[in-house]
Amino acid sequence: MQELQAGKLKSIYVVLGTVDYLADQLKQRFLQLIPTEEQTMNVGSYDMETTPVAVALDDAMSAPFFGERRLVFINHPYFLTGENKKSKVDHDLEALQKYFENPEPATILVLMAPYEKLDARKKLVKTLKKQATVAEINQVSERETQDYVQAALQKQKITMEPAAFQELMSRTDGQLGLIMAQLPKLMIYAAQSQRIDLAAVDALVTKSLTQNVFDLVNDVLRYQTQAAVELYHELVTAQEAPLKINAILLGQFRVLLQVKILERAGYSQGSLASTLKVHPYRVKLAMQTVRQFNQTALRAAYLGLLQTEVQMKTTQRDPELLFELFMVQFVNERRTTKVR
Repeated sequence: MQELQAGKLKSIYVVLGTVDYLADQLKQRFLQLIPTEEQTMNVGSYDMETTPVAVALDDAMSAPFFGERRLVFINHPYFLTGENKKSKVDHDLEALQKYFENPEPATILVLMAPYEKLDARKKLVKTLKKQATVAEINQVSERETQDYVQAALQKQKITMEPAAFQELMSRTDGQLGLIMAQLPKLMIYAAQSQRIDLAAVDALVTKSLTQNVFDLVNDVLRYQTQAAVELYHELVTAQEAPLKINAILLGQFRVLLQVKILERAGYSQGSLASTLKVHPYRVKLAMQTVRQFNQTALRAAYLGLLQTEVQMKTTQRDPELLFELFMVQFVNERRTTKVR
């Protein structure tokens, strides 16, 4: 973004990664390169899932219309990845290869690739990487997230209490886009005091389903049957599908088990996040959780929830009753283990 602002422009860019907020920020910065009055004629955007790449190339190879440069976005270029995506759209990849080798000087071509990585084995990708500037935006650490938040708050001369930031991280699963979407209303709240406190986050930021399920995980692992059943009932009453709740629970316990096993094998927080392909903040929370519980309990909970999912899919029994039965069995298994 600094290079674009300084006017250090290249012919081809790749915005690679899954952090939508940063991708949107970069896209807006590219658009600022074209004067507003010229954007209708000199900006093109094409989705490769519905439009042939040849259409985008025709635009890219056209001369700017009463302006210095043309800007063309190629969105979802799935043919640069390793996925075998079935598509009815016929793409002329040879023409794209030729364009990469000899791009139009007056055009800025931006490939918006919301994927974790491209297929480096492909000739097209090899050529692209030689010719293009690649901005990778796959994962944002807690420290980087805090930097983005502080930068936004400093513009308004507002501060945030550390406890408030941690609660905001918790309620948004550490997702930068969700956090930045919550900031405007928090800043309005702090217009007079110029400070965002824990009470503000508690009152204004709703817990996500994942965060509610994380609370449910803690209730399960602490064998707090009544609290777990009540929270499960609240989620169902809020129109959350029981199968979805159970699937997220299973996913949470799967990550906890993996973290428990791999941490014993010497994996660090960073290597765990990259190995498991899980957000670093979620790994941090998992590491804090697994230190309080043994692997036997984690395994028992995971297998019990797996059985509950099977029953939800194969029987007509009430999902809330099935969850209650899971909790009873989980608690009884603990007692049996202690007796042994």
